[in-house]
Amino acid sequence: MKFKYSILLLLTILMVNYNAFSQSESPYETKFKTDGPAVVAGLGLSYLGLTLIKNKSELTPTEVAAKNKDDVFFLDRFSAGNFRDKADKDSYIPFYGSFAVAPIVALIDGKQRSHYGQVSVMFIETMSAAAASFTISAGLVKRSRPLVYNTSLPLSDRQDKDAQRSFFAGHTTATAAATFFAAKVFNDFNPDSELKPYVWTAAALVPAVVGYQRLRAGKHFLTDNILGYAVGAGLGILIPELHKKTNNSGISVAPVMGLNYQGLGMTYHITK
Repeated sequence: MKFKYSILLLLTILMVNYNAFSQSESPYETKFKTDGPAVVAGLGLSYLGLTLIKNKSELTPTEVAAKNKDDVFFLDRFSAGNFRDKADKDSYIPFYGSFAVAPIVALIDGKQRSHYGQVSVMFIETMSAAAASFTISAGLVKRSRPLVYNTSLPLSDRQDKDAQRSFFAGHTTATAAATFFAAKVFNDFNPDSELKPYVWTAAALVPAVVGYQRLRAGKHFLTDNILGYAVGAGLGILIPELHKKTNNSGISVAPVMGLNYQGLGMTYHITK
């Protein structure tokens, strides 16, 4: 987790440069005074979420023994007890691959290439917001993974604190955020392209495959994946949309904290 966070932070430092805020011939507008704090807030909240996850407690043997499939929400009950190690490993292939989609498309697409820095900043902003959403949720919500209901697994695996963060699906969220971001940006730079239906179809299918593999692996329930897909796709589309020049809008992002909660507050302002 710390390694992934460090890589994300390094990418942010490398990508936030002068060219990132070039405005010529781009459908987007980026500003340091808004995008800088948004990226910092997303990264900070992601780190907070990772800390909450790290500090989670494992289940006691008594709590594991009390786990009953009949107590699982009816839409998720069919997957309680799932466990496939190969499916878990296979899910990482499209998961990691999705992170390269937006940068590669931006390099291939001539219209995006001259604004590579700008696209990169929006991508980091999107991915940090996605990471903040699922890490904080996973850190605060104690929901056992489907594999905890598998009585053939060793007790230590079912007790492990990593097995108590099923809500919601981080792999699916991050993949959907990356692929839908790539499709949205391609769409905005190439509104008349005949490739748009294929780009959007690919964007929708890749996170669905990841979600299916995470379900088979016993890492997440169906509803965890559905929510993760929706959150990731929403952020992948919303953040580029909020940066469009034609929106004549403003966005501000700031940490929101209380006695029993932490989160990311987003204000969207439209100038009439």
